[in-house]
Amino acid sequence: MSPELIGLLGIVLLLVLIVFKMPISFAMLIVGLVGFGIIVTPNAALSMATTEVYATFSSYSLSVIPMFVWMGFIAYYSGVGTNLYRFAYRMIGHRPGGLAIATQAACAMFGAICGSNTATAATMGAIALPEMKAYKYDDSLSSASVAAGGALGVLIPPSVIFIIYGIASEQSIGKLFTAGIVPGLLLMALYMLTIYILVKRNPSLGPAGPKSTWKERLESLGNGLFEVMITFLISIGGLLLGWFTPTEAGAVGAASILIITIIRKQLKWDGFKKSLMDTVRTTAMIMMMVAGATVFGRFMAVSRLPFALANWATNLSLPPFGIMIVILLIYLVLGCFIDALALILLTIPIFFPVAVGILGYDPIWFGVVIVLVVAMGVITPPVGMNVFIIKGVAKDIPTETIFKGIWPFLIALFVCLGLLLAFPQIVTFLPNLLG
Repeated sequence: MSPELIGLLGIVLLLVLIVFKMPISFAMLIVGLVGFGIIVTPNAALSMATTEVYATFSSYSLSVIPMFVWMGFIAYYSGVGTNLYRFAYRMIGHRPGGLAIATQAACAMFGAICGSNTATAATMGAIALPEMKAYKYDDSLSSASVAAGGALGVLIPPSVIFIIYGIASEQSIGKLFTAGIVPGLLLMALYMLTIYILVKRNPSLGPAGPKSTWKERLESLGNGLFEVMITFLISIGGLLLGWFTPTEAGAVGAASILIITIIRKQLKWDGFKKSLMDTVRTTAMIMMMVAGATVFGRFMAVSRLPFALANWATNLSLPPFGIMIVILLIYLVLGCFIDALALILLTIPIFFPVAVGILGYDPIWFGVVIVLVVAMGVITPPVGMNVFIIKGVAKDIPTETIFKGIWPFLIALFVCLGLLLAFPQIVTFLPNLLG
């Protein structure tokens, strides 16, 4: 049996284990260990696996993960999301569909200090859905708008997905953060436009709320944006200006929001303890995924399947753009079944050499495009992690009602993807500008 065929069978076995609900990290670790042992030797496989797992958990570059994750959980438990939503609501909540539009702005701002699509969806769902229900918003529009808005957390820095992509592909995390800013804002604007069009066609979907006074708006400006602006400017601004490494930026950001929320008496002792516990759980999950993906990547390397795939891609009677479309379609299909973080770790060893090494695409641009496509998976059936998070928050709204409202936002995602494919400068100009 050829190494390439063993590699292909390994991918099939991995998908089977995922279907049977084995944790993805362990599935990648087991398949990688067994496959490497078959192609090389069992002793070499054991030696490789122990070395890679130890290297993952002792890696300094991966220490950036718990810092940014903790920063997000501090924001979650301190009520920063509530302040952000109150600010956005008072600014535009009085317009038709304004509450749903305000939710997109709040999701973008919360994503700027959170970096997680699930945390963004959970926070905004708990805050925004009761408000929209009180003003008789359509359940499908209100729930879907929050689920889709949560996806902004993977594009707007700091993004955990960008960190993982940067580590897996050995690209600058700072450049990835910079490259995600404009596409993230573009996607937010497209979401807002989608809501405006839907409500314009059917005003009953999102009735206008009461208009706030300018005094209330200014008060919410001070209480809603202060923590976000300070944390973002110190952490991400320092990273982009070269003052900090990514790990240092995460530590400074976490320390900044911790100090601010304690001084302003927004973070209670119970919330502080919960933020630490959730950070440990989330970090352990991510680290195990990285370790499993590293072992699986070594198996893919010795199977030479990525090289065979590269040869197949170069021999297709398609231009590079056509091959890229095929790759994106594969990501889109897989994203319907596999978690975003796991999908990045699983596929980068296979597709990154093809897209960058063979087709010649910019690695930063490719990362942003892939993260955008992966973001579609968090709101598409059957996995749709954000949809099920919203279902957990709003137990009275049927799952099918949420998925029904998702389709207009998926169209907005496809429009955003089309713009990034047609105009790569949307992604690359800001990193190039900042050097």
